[in-house]
Amino acid sequence: MRLFVSGIAPWRCERGVRRCRTVVGVRPSNGKAVLLALALATVLTGAASCEVSSTPGAAAPSSTSTTGSGGTASATKPPAGNPANATAALDQLTVAAAGSMAGYSREKFTHWIGQGDGCDTRDVVLKRDGKGVKADAECKITAGTWYSPYDDKTLTDAKALDIDHMVPLAAGWRSGASKWTDEQRKQFANDLTRPQLFAVSLQSNRSKGDQDPSTWKPPNKGYWCTYAQDWVTVKSFYKLTVTAAEKSALTEMLATCK
Repeated sequence: MRLFVSGIAPWRCERGVRRCRTVVGVRPSNGKAVLLALALATVLTGAASCEVSSTPGAAAPSSTSTTGSGGTASATKPPAGNPANATAALDQLTVAAAGSMAGYSREKFTHWIGQGDGCDTRDVVLKRDGKGVKADAECKITAGTWYSPYDDKTLTDAKALDIDHMVPLAAGWRSGASKWTDEQRKQFANDLTRPQLFAVSLQSNRSKGDQDPSTWKPPNKGYWCTYAQDWVTVKSFYKLTVTAAEKSALTEMLATCK
């Protein structure tokens, strides 16, 4: 008998596939050929498992705390930014006209996904951003206190809160996300690692809509510095573009940093 190996080459992975597979078949041969073929098949099969690596903006980052249904429902707030770093990062962003909204839908940015313990991304953000937060066995938030920095309001009813995407889904689409895969857009929409998700008042979130800082800024001017830093951090990580007007507005906001 003789073994033969076919399938995907072990030194490369199919685009978007996490594992490469090697198929081993059998053909008649002599004993020595069988031993050689077995050794070869073992080497190829071991080498055939490879991880798809990628860079933000071109593909979803390989590690994130967007855990999915099997993870643990917890998160810590992203660390505070640095105005000087944000200014430098803003200068590195590509300035381009806003892209077309053709083909856009929120459904292309799957959210909210399960984060473990019966909680979804919204639940995790509410727990992270609130104080004295309580939840039932199904992770439904039943009590807590939240501060909405956009409009400087304190709230005690989870139903009065929205989870805001710092860079709105539609704004992401116009600045590069239209070219991403559904998996990349899902990470962007559920990103607990970058300063992308915040519990804020319904009014402030719906007033913002999908606008960038050139047309909407938080009513609470004391939050402009932090808001601009967070916006730049997200756009920089995901390699999204900014318009000239957007960059000008962000520069103005960063100038309020003390």
